[in-house]
Amino acid sequence: MSATEQEIKIAHSPDSDDAFMFYGLATNKVRVPGLKFTHVLCDIETLNQKAINETFYDVTAISFHAYPYIQDRYALMPSGGSVGEGYGPMIVSTKPYTLDEVKKLKIAIPGELTTAALSLRIFCPEVQTEIVEFDKIIPAVLDGKYEAGLIIHEGQITYDRNGLHRILDMGKWWRELTGLPLPLGANAIKKSLGPEVIAKVCKALKDSIQHALDNREQALEYAMQFARDLDTRDADKFVGMYVNERTLDYGDDGRVAVAKLLQMGHEKGVIPNVANIQWVSENAAENKL
Repeated sequence: MSATEQEIKIAHSPDSDDAFMFYGLATNKVRVPGLKFTHVLCDIETLNQKAINETFYDVTAISFHAYPYIQDRYALMPSGGSVGEGYGPMIVSTKPYTLDEVKKLKIAIPGELTTAALSLRIFCPEVQTEIVEFDKIIPAVLDGKYEAGLIIHEGQITYDRNGLHRILDMGKWWRELTGLPLPLGANAIKKSLGPEVIAKVCKALKDSIQHALDNREQALEYAMQFARDLDTRDADKFVGMYVNERTLDYGDDGRVAVAKLLQMGHEKGVIPNVANIQWVSENAAENKL
């Protein structure tokens, strides 16, 4: 890094969809004069906790559930979101429980601050849960350690191969409840970077996503190293679910969905404080910090 370059630390999950999204930046296909991007890979629940507990990356992937806890220091970027269009995290089990039955079970969840957990608690505030690493939930359910599990990431397209039943798709449930897509993950940026740098980083991220979409084969090949045993066809399907036009821009209904989700989380007593959502832009003049 030259003396004239400012380092921007970007933290995101080591998942195929995030890898696909950041392909342009990570491989220097997308460059920004004066900025040097450094990538830190970490699972989403750990990133949620780090953002709250003062490990302040310049840009960090977070679950929307975590945003109200960090809103004094971070704003939401207009690109890079993971949004479920009538699909999302799923409650799965070895038995075909009814919705009333599953509410009485102890459910393995991938983290208290995940949006998966938030949607589950909006669905059933009194549900009993226990935190299990996201990639260990399916094995734990199969081993009988839990009667049901709330799965995220690639498990959403592989659960049935293990003979598991899908009890409830939270994205489908949310769509039926609100008519909106389910916003799951976001990229948040430190307000202290200032309007100009924030605008440059927002454009860089959007350009990286667009580059991956325009060069899908190469970006997918890069992302396969993070695909956790998925074959290329499954990885392509998973990436397509969460990196698409909605990732370039949430859209008006996507932003409404973010506000609705956090409002309902507060009303249900899951989120203690009211969300004060602040979006930033590629236009520095619009970044009132």
